[in-house]
Amino acid sequence: MSLPLEGVRVLDLSRLLPGGFCSLLLADFGAEVLKVEDTGMGDYIRWSPPFYDGAHESARSALFLALNRNKRSIRLDLKHERGREALLRLVAQHDVVLESFRPGVLDRLGVGYEAMREANRGIVYCAISGYGQEGPKRDASGHDMNYLGLIGLLGLTGERGGPPVQAAGQIADLGGGALMAAFGIMAALRERDGDGRPGSGSGEGQMVDVSMADGALSWLAMVAGAYFADGNVPRRGELPLAGSLVCYRPYECADGWVSLGALEPKFWQAWCRGVGREDLIGSQFEPPGSQAHAQVAAIFAERTREQWEEFARRHDCCLEPVLELDEALASELVAAREMVVELPQPGVAAPVRQLGLPVKLGRTPGRHDRLPGPALGEHTAEVLAAAGYSAEEVAELLAAGAAAGPAEAAQPTSIRA
Repeated sequence: MSLPLEGVRVLDLSRLLPGGFCSLLLADFGAEVLKVEDTGMGDYIRWSPPFYDGAHESARSALFLALNRNKRSIRLDLKHERGREALLRLVAQHDVVLESFRPGVLDRLGVGYEAMREANRGIVYCAISGYGQEGPKRDASGHDMNYLGLIGLLGLTGERGGPPVQAAGQIADLGGGALMAAFGIMAALRERDGDGRPGSGSGEGQMVDVSMADGALSWLAMVAGAYFADGNVPRRGELPLAGSLVCYRPYECADGWVSLGALEPKFWQAWCRGVGREDLIGSQFEPPGSQAHAQVAAIFAERTREQWEEFARRHDCCLEPVLELDEALASELVAAREMVVELPQPGVAAPVRQLGLPVKLGRTPGRHDRLPGPALGEHTAEVLAAAGYSAEEVAELLAAGAAAGPAEAAQPTSIRA
């Protein structure tokens, strides 16, 4: 069975999460993704310090594998003239370039968008950055929390009077960066290639400028829309869907937490009648700290999480348990949706468990298991040969340090991200 993105060829120069997740989505649906890594230690996620307390080498390997299945790897030194020449030769044979350096880095090396466009007028060049290719913070460093702080989302997250609360997932990196980049790439490819009818596509590539701050700000579409309409500035804990309603909050129960999402009156009424408190029906939209909130909290505290799950099965009221990560990954829902998958990995006895594909296509579904995550520079010689280099020329590139194959020991690069 063919995959929907078969024939799309992607050069992925990005590092870490946003670009890696974007190209993972493309790869899982059939795109041929080639990671272009440096001749030092490659993608930072291969070797960077642990992201979580107590993480060890196997945990770091798992982080890399989680983002890099179905990809190949080549190592090029873009500070070396022949390394840049090799990159541009690859650009001429690909559809998409994805990068996540700070704006201007590749231009200074002589292989920015204009140089790539000269090599291939059809190239779709997607640059993911914190604040965009133009603007007052173009050159500023940043991470997910910084972007969320600057666009107002972090400041609106948490309880009234309390501190801002960081999300467990990387909203700006993934929602503002990776997903917007994948969409932008597909939109640009569609414009270039058209709808299949003669003359329907321009045949021209273009720059796709993805700012993680811009993308994260778009998540506040409804919040900003309300502000534009009435001029009222919302504060932390005051948003209807972020903590200001009795009917739409997490609640502590006897042995954990549950989430009540009874936003529509019928669901709130079902909960009130189920617990025998019809007198609370009129208090649906009261704020935390009210008498009604205290009463609702006391009711939740009387039962265990399992008892509330049984309650929810009998009373349709948008009530679910708040699961720990291990519980969620082992849940019936995740299993039924095939959101935990296994992938054989060379040199590893047991299959590697990873998250599955979040998008299910009925006729041409994606595949998570076409290729395992690549070793650093695993495909360098193979890719260069396919690009037209002779065996002697490949050997010369390796000897000159313009390219590198797999290595036991590697050193960090000094190219500034």
